[in-house]
Amino acid sequence: MGDLETTRDTILDGKVTLHQPKEGYRVAVDPILLAATVPPEASGMLVDLGAGSGAVSLSVAYRCPGLRVVGVEIDPATAGLAARNTDENGMSDRVRILVADIRETVGHLGLGSADLVIANPPYLPAARSDPSPNPGRKRSDVESTATLTDWINAAAAVLRPKGRMTLVHRADRLEEIVSALADRFGEVTVHPLWPKAGRDAKRVLVSARLGVRSPSRMTAGTVLHEPDGTYSTVMKGILGGDHLPLF
Repeated sequence: MGDLETTRDTILDGKVTLHQPKEGYRVAVDPILLAATVPPEASGMLVDLGAGSGAVSLSVAYRCPGLRVVGVEIDPATAGLAARNTDENGMSDRVRILVADIRETVGHLGLGSADLVIANPPYLPAARSDPSPNPGRKRSDVESTATLTDWINAAAAVLRPKGRMTLVHRADRLEEIVSALADRFGEVTVHPLWPKAGRDAKRVLVSARLGVRSPSRMTAGTVLHEPDGTYSTVMKGILGGDHLPLF
């Protein structure tokens, strides 16, 4: 991959191979949790906005054989890694990597073309960040060309009516997320991710459907770690490929 130094790793307990940058953004638990929200029986087309090296796209494709997946990634080198991972995992018949700004997704795929959209947007607005000097980590952590609202707008444009968008984000930006969903999305489901029992949630999974008016709800959430810092039983299952039902 040119000058991009990489490592060869695995996710889902070794079921999926993942080449990823040695320095900069490397896959953590948030994208695995996001991928786990997609039901195994899902079918049609899923769009993964901000695909990175392909961890979410490939996790979903592994767990959901009835889905076609399009991963959208703005950085050509990172998109090249995602394409390499797609080929190495034998998923090139169902997973396609599109090199594009997420705001241009609908221009490539068409209005209402997706049944599902998932996204792991950058967590910090530029005004509130102390960005990493590493370009890859900066791009994954800090909003630059696209704001949080732009990510939700991109999902709304590409989704079919009543299609579902699910994203993972910081809990302290939940108000912004809900505001951006208003008027177009309904059936908003918020699933807190508790670091440990009794601790405030730092992350949330938020799912919503385009053009429906069903009421919002807050789930019981998922505890990620035991008191001693090891992964909870539920989290161990998710890291191994279990489904995390939100809807």
